[in-house]
Amino acid sequence: MRFPIPALALLALLCACGRQATEPQSAADASPPPSAEELPPPLESPGVVDQTAEYPSFTGTAVDGKPYDLAAQRGRWVVVNFWATWCKPCLQEMPELSALHEMREDIEVVGLAYEDIATEEMQAFLRERPVSYPIVVLDPYAPPGDFATPRGLPMTYLLAPDGKVARQFLGPVSASDIELAVAGKAEG
Repeated sequence: MRFPIPALALLALLCACGRQATEPQSAADASPPPSAEELPPPLESPGVVDQTAEYPSFTGTAVDGKPYDLAAQRGRWVVVNFWATWCKPCLQEMPELSALHEMREDIEVVGLAYEDIATEEMQAFLRERPVSYPIVVLDPYAPPGDFATPRGLPMTYLLAPDGKVARQFLGPVSASDIELAVAGKAEG
């Protein structure tokens, strides 16, 4: 039987993964399972915002050193974008979100870097890929309490001026998607 080259590569990868996972360990190499204290906290319900919060909130320090307080944005539309430097769709949407942030005075964009990265590393990354909106680095084990743990990246929340979540987007979002959602909520 003949397999196409991509199928052979996939088969080889699967075999390598399976072989690696099933190799027996010696008793000396085996370590005890982690204790409950060593495990990260359990994930919240994926993709659900805590609707009990009157206005989802968080505070942090942006990578430029300025404090960021989501509650200070009341009265404006706010795009809360969870992203990471290793996420290709996240990188693709950054220029549009930056342009939207610059062009629309009634829309604030904030990027929440959802990864374990030092501030200096993020600053270096942003020198290569600058944006006009604030970036706050989050602890991936302790995301803001009023937001659910992202079930994928990018994950974007559009908050209305009244503080309620107007729309959630899983996957890349464009400036047009945001503008259409704002127009639809403003009319309705």
